[in-house]
Amino acid sequence: MPTTPAAPTESGPEPLDRLPGRQPAAAELARTAARRAGDLLAPPAPVRLGDVVPAPEQVTPDPAADFTLPADAVIRVSAAGRDVAEQLAEWLRPATGFPLPVADAPDADGPLALTLSEAALAAEGVADGLGDEGYRLDVTGSGVRITAATPAGLFHGAQTLRQLLPTTIESAAPVAEHWAVPGGTIVDRPRFPYRGAMLDVARHFFPVEDVLRVVDHLARYKLNHLHLHLTDDQGWRIAVDSWPRLAEVGGVTEVGGGPGGFYTQADYRRIVAYAARRHVTVVPEIDLPGHTNAALVAYPELAPGKVPPPPYTGTEVGFSYVDPADERTYAFVADVVGEVAALTPGPWLHLGGDEAFKVPADTYRAFVERAQALVAATGKTVVGWHQLASAGHVDGRVLQWWGTNGDDPETAAAVRRGARVILSPGNRVYLDMKYAADTPIGHDWAGLIDVRRAYDWDPGTHLTDVPAEAVLGVEAPLWTESVTTLAEVEFMLFPRLPAVAELGWSPRSTHDWDGFRERLAGHGPRWTAAGITFHPSPDVPWPATPTVPTQRTPDTTADSH
Repeated sequence: MPTTPAAPTESGPEPLDRLPGRQPAAAELARTAARRAGDLLAPPAPVRLGDVVPAPEQVTPDPAADFTLPADAVIRVSAAGRDVAEQLAEWLRPATGFPLPVADAPDADGPLALTLSEAALAAEGVADGLGDEGYRLDVTGSGVRITAATPAGLFHGAQTLRQLLPTTIESAAPVAEHWAVPGGTIVDRPRFPYRGAMLDVARHFFPVEDVLRVVDHLARYKLNHLHLHLTDDQGWRIAVDSWPRLAEVGGVTEVGGGPGGFYTQADYRRIVAYAARRHVTVVPEIDLPGHTNAALVAYPELAPGKVPPPPYTGTEVGFSYVDPADERTYAFVADVVGEVAALTPGPWLHLGGDEAFKVPADTYRAFVERAQALVAATGKTVVGWHQLASAGHVDGRVLQWWGTNGDDPETAAAVRRGARVILSPGNRVYLDMKYAADTPIGHDWAGLIDVRRAYDWDPGTHLTDVPAEAVLGVEAPLWTESVTTLAEVEFMLFPRLPAVAELGWSPRSTHDWDGFRERLAGHGPRWTAAGITFHPSPDVPWPATPTVPTQRTPDTTADSH
């Protein structure tokens, strides 16, 4: 990865007679001297400043300024950034065994400081352009400082610091380790504002705790959106007070005949709040007008023939739809999107819109235009699969493109009318695709997707006649027809999720497969220490090969999403 050469900005800690504030006591002087002597004898930090994933925008190493975290370290922070500091302490305490108290004193000297300050960034010449998520991280011999204009920027900087500590920082129990951080400066910001992943909880239901763990995986790699596919033929997963049978009846099935399940509104609020603390925005999807068999089982009056269909536990698509000619259908849509919008503080509400094969084109467009207006009336911005492109535009509309051919005139025409796009090409970032022919779970209708294929493309130029400025970002969907457990979710996410994260965050100038695979290799031990299941892809030179858990392979023939 390219780095910006620069002379070291600091050769070591301040002399004892220049420490600010009170004159230190003799015992404190002795402890400080002993610690500094130990630092001088210590080996270099085991992680390099440029080993971060996703790749930072600017990296300026200073090998003479490595820092060692002491046992008595205090994290100093302004009040507005305190929650980020508390999370940083939560990450570091288990492995270090250090107490790491958090103090409201961001300007005081100390080994760890988090500063929310546009003025401080301006003084360093980096205030302009870092935006809502950028940060600056400085490591000197005397400490680490993360500076950002917002808590989100501080959070991303804290995740970078986490990666710069030895891999054993992920241990859940104390480790005897020299907690060294490589010296230098990182200045960083995202390329795209929307960077996400999707978890399909409709085909197979995943309990709240599993979803929270997925949120942590996204936040670790600076992904900032979790799209939840909440409704489909096989199950309805969100409680709606005005239509209670949607969850009570429509939520009790899943692919393969399992028990299904659904989130109460309290469950959903818990997911949303947990994600928000980690600066991840939840994007709920209510898939319409197709993919609605579970809703029709619960409320047959929504079906075109008013006849209840049988519950569906297979994997075929395109056979179900709500009645677009009945006004009761639009009352249903208004009630559902209204309740879901009220539960969702983020700006987005996803309408689905894909694979409504049995709805005539003109009828489909008319339905989508009314549904889009109902979403807009809630104050949310419409997101939908790119099949929505044919319908009339509403302000702010976002099309999520999942095709496999980058030449899509209809989507390009919608962009000219004002739509933006999220890139989710099925043959690049659909994480339910197999890595290789012998991958025990997953599909191959969009092709095999190894780590390099997930990494080696450019969202800014992928769609013909869609300019980079119309690209809101990237999202990696994980459909779950064949994915049944959290371990299987992780197996399909890792190591491809960090590849997609780098496409969304890092400047194109840093894109380099050979460099990425080397940096990614260092994360295998981190995942092992954190108990994260992953696929030991032969694309990546892992320092050690983990044991891949045995995965159940359902018999499924699904060939689309």
